Amino acid sequence: MKLLQQLARSRRWNPEERQILDQVQRLADEVIAPNAERIDRTGDFPWENVRAINELGLNMLFVPEAYGGLGMSYALYVEVVSIISEACASTGIIYATTFHGMKPLIQYGTEAQRARLLPRIANGGLGALAITEPSAGSDATGMKTRFTPDGDDVIVDGSKIFISNGDVADLYLLFGKWSTIDDPKQAISVLIFEKETPGFEIVSKERKMGHNGSSTCGLSFTGCRVPRANLLGEPGEGLAILLASLNKSRPSVAAHARGIARAAFKDMVAYGNQRVQSGRPVLGFQGNQFTLADLASELLMLERWIDYVAQLVDDGVDDMGLEASIAKLRASDLAMAMATECVQFHGGYGYCQDYRAERLMRDAKITQIWEGTNQIHRQLIGRSFLNK
Repeated sequence: MKLLQQLARSRRWNPEERQILDQVQRLADEVIAPNAERIDRTGDFPWENVRAINELGLNMLFVPEAYGGLGMSYALYVEVVSIISEACASTGIIYATTFHGMKPLIQYGTEAQRARLLPRIANGGLGALAITEPSAGSDATGMKTRFTPDGDDVIVDGSKIFISNGDVADLYLLFGKWSTIDDPKQAISVLIFEKETPGFEIVSKERKMGHNGSSTCGLSFTGCRVPRANLLGEPGEGLAILLASLNKSRPSVAAHARGIARAAFKDMVAYGNQRVQSGRPVLGFQGNQFTLADLASELLMLERWIDYVAQLVDDGVDDMGLEASIAKLRASDLAMAMATECVQFHGGYGYCQDYRAERLMRDAKITQIWEGTNQIHRQLIGRSFLNK
């Protein structure tokens, strides 16, 4: 593990950041990891983990100081996501989803909106991002959720599917189409939706391959009356806000996948040294050494790329969509490759629930699908080289 340790030491965390990371690591080791197997088996939402996260005030990391937070760096935030996700992927995505949903409020909200809503998040509230519909997956312009202006209110009608934190969030970043704008792109708008709004209903909860502790839900909106004061930007600015917000959420998803990859790699090294076959450790065989060498190299390069993208965010660089796509693409592909090889390293035991290898493999798969499928990211990256 010397290479990973050297890389970790190369990150120049200041004393406050180092203290936070030490606290998060203890939380991961002592609370989150010991709960992970049970949460995966039962499908129970990990409220114990969420309460422990809130006791450390981890939502405060990304909320500005003016609204009850600490306003720490994005680089610190994504490292926290990876540490939590390494211990339990379900808990990691629950934490990250709150950031995904609320970062646009931080970035594009008015002073009044931020002052009224962000303290709820800083104090431990959960957030969600509500985009996907049966007719709108990778193509957001296909959404049918409708925002109808009515005086000082907006009437919301429609439905969403595959919404992480859907049944537990306090605030939702909700996308829909402004009823008086005909163009399918220009009509997309976004508002902050509060859970207690009449007419809102949780209509389903998915049974999934992995991330069993993270709830993924279908939502219904029937005549929901939302204050127009909850609208982010102007009607029709939703698509621009969505695309800009993905530059922050995709590296966050990459950090989540990185956590899974780290867990699988460490399990491979530990088991490969401990398991003896034909009189020597599994890692004593050259073929296994080659596999681990390739994966270690990919992990180290991914670590550096995520560091680079996080620095772009902290530097305020806006035009970084391709860098964010590369981070998400490579991290999720590596998480899946690492988890698959981790199962193979464990042999028959890897296929059984005695070890977490099989859970890591199930948890890794969705990282190649959500936040834009990897096919979409390859298309975005590849077409960027076309002559205009």
